[in-house]
Amino acid sequence: MAQYVVRRVLIAIPTLLIISFVIFAILALAPGDPLAQFALNPAVPESTRELIRIQFGLDQPWYIRYVKWLIALARGDWGFSFGTRGPVIDLIWQRLPQTLIVVGTAYLIAVLIAIPIGVISAVKQYSWFDQVATFLAFIGFSVPSFFTGLALMLVFAINLKWFPIVYNSTLNLTGWDGITEQIRQMTLPVTVLVVQQTAALTRFMRSSMLDNLPLDYVRTARAKGLADRMVIIRHVLRNSMIPVVTLIALGIPTIFAGAIITENLFRVNGIGQLLITSIQNSDTPVVMAITFIFACLTVLFNLIADLLYGVLDPRVRYS
Repeated sequence: MAQYVVRRVLIAIPTLLIISFVIFAILALAPGDPLAQFALNPAVPESTRELIRIQFGLDQPWYIRYVKWLIALARGDWGFSFGTRGPVIDLIWQRLPQTLIVVGTAYLIAVLIAIPIGVISAVKQYSWFDQVATFLAFIGFSVPSFFTGLALMLVFAINLKWFPIVYNSTLNLTGWDGITEQIRQMTLPVTVLVVQQTAALTRFMRSSMLDNLPLDYVRTARAKGLADRMVIIRHVLRNSMIPVVTLIALGIPTIFAGAIITENLFRVNGIGQLLITSIQNSDTPVVMAITFIFACLTVLFNLIADLLYGVLDPRVRYS
């Protein structure tokens, strides 16, 4: 297995280099001036703007800037934000906790709900439970998140006034009151994400279970006298989780990247909102850092999913 991991890491290095080169080229060649805010300010003369441009290296060709960015990245330097004039890594660390709390909680709840619903729907195929779960999964999967968010805000925040509309990232209450208020403001954005994630995972889990239920090893296990529940849990569920693990593992990087639409809708001060703001302001170092981190996490969790195959399926060997 160690040799397999080493080979995958060696393959991942040029892959990430190509990804970073493409992302940097797209951002550098895209329309928009990172220093446009200074152009609108009459108090900043043209000479000062040119000095700032030289300071950030914007007077150099984009491929030279990419090489310098890559060298700085190798030293652990992610650069400075054009907007805040602060280190990019500090800006990301400030936003990351809010994203992990909201998006991470939603993803965990979605996985815990989707797997048992998918299993029961497959075992009791065409029952009323399966029909209701399939109907709700289709609705949750097809309805866009911004529509679900607006509907929940209209009903539960504006009309019923049960939950706040805007997420307060500076909430600093202690004790039970602080926990209650945090749960209240998390309810709507988490619900939007849970609906979307649960729908996709449920359909995938149900389909995987239905593929394994008619196979010979299931009939053999039942013929040996194993209880139906043990056959489902010990054999069918384990083999059905193999493709589902890939979907779950590849969805984990989205937790760190943030839910762009949901975070902007509920004003969650997280990575997703930071990404949209940075794109609008042509803040290339921040956009580059977030997208490259997302690419690294995708490659990493893809490797983790492949390694989990060997745990779930003893036929998989990494020799």
